[in-house]
Amino acid sequence: MSQQTYIMLKPDCLKRGLMGEVISRIEKKGYRIVQAQLMTLDTPIIAEHYAHLIDKPFYPKLEQFMLSGPVFGMVVEGEEVIQGMRAMMGPTNVFEAAPGTIRGDYATDVTYNLIHGSDSPETAKVEINRFFN
Repeated sequence: MSQQTYIMLKPDCLKRGLMGEVISRIEKKGYRIVQAQLMTLDTPIIAEHYAHLIDKPFYPKLEQFMLSGPVFGMVVEGEEVIQGMRAMMGPTNVFEAAPGTIRGDYATDVTYNLIHGSDSPETAKVEINRFFN
């Protein structure tokens, strides 16, 4: 089933010059980028996006990281793209991410994990709305 998901390349991905590599992987998989935008996030949108983590002890570090530079947001479309992108990204915990996944190949830390992707159709709809109104 064709669907859309929200994918965000985080500040570390851009700072390390990996944006082209990640976009290339997405396109080689056969997914289409139907919207894209370079953005600088502010504290309110970060708090909204990570509302489920705001009470965690690591949240201040996460917020500081997300404020540290621009992000590249994308709406990516394709067959079962949500599940496919999550498999391509690898788990959030980079130390559990297998080689061949984006995080397994390039991420260095649980916070500095290069990429975000929606985890369900419902979340994708909310996140696409949040970043692409």
